[in-house]
Amino acid sequence: MANIEDARKVVSDFLKKTLDVKDVKVFEATKNGEGWDFEAEIYEESSFIKSLGLPTRVLDRNIYEVKLDDNLEVQSYGRKGQSKTTE
Repeated sequence: MANIEDARKVVSDFLKKTLDVKDVKVFEATKNGEGWDFEAEIYEESSFIKSLGLPTRVLDRNIYEVKLDDNLEVQSYGRKGQSKTTE
């Protein structure tokens, strides 16, 4: 059985690769009967300013939710408050 540190690393690595970001701050983890639930903070380029085609260094702070099964496979992820993407 995987421990919380193994699960946290999987979430961090997954979000870095998927969202092409350098830093991921995992700040909440919950073990449930089916696996793990995580929340992580990520700073991403401002999607609004990006949609306008303007160059900027403005970053949006976004919270992502990630669900892992007991085998540490990502089952779903998404920005908190928006619909989740299923792997």
